[in-house]
Amino acid sequence: MNEITTELKSHFLRLYEMAFADEDFDVLEMQMLYKFAEERQISKQELDNILLSSQQENLIPERLELKIEYLYDLAVMIWADEKVTEDEMVTLKKYCLKFGFLEENIEELTDFLIENAKKHTPKAALLKELT
Repeated sequence: MNEITTELKSHFLRLYEMAFADEDFDVLEMQMLYKFAEERQISKQELDNILLSSQQENLIPERLELKIEYLYDLAVMIWADEKVTEDEMVTLKKYCLKFGFLEENIEELTDFLIENAKKHTPKAALLKELT
């Protein structure tokens, strides 16, 4: 079993928050959340524990690759139900700003992330293009 960092716990809490951003929590979004956990060798029970313990610090990743990876996860979560609401975009932009991206680049970055989520671009390909 892998040790789950506080940074990763924070990431899953952000994903969970994103799933609720449009006030229409979709089963596809929850499935996506469990898929992200599985990709990182986190069991369903471990993820449930993370989501149920709300007293997590909201740590922001330091490495650019990790920031992009986490923001892309959010974009994929938004697109899970194949619609993008204004609330979801506002939340994604909020996290881009929180992660230290410049305000003048936020629109382009969020559009890029959403477009790639729609195309189901593999995370590795997206990271290669951006870094």
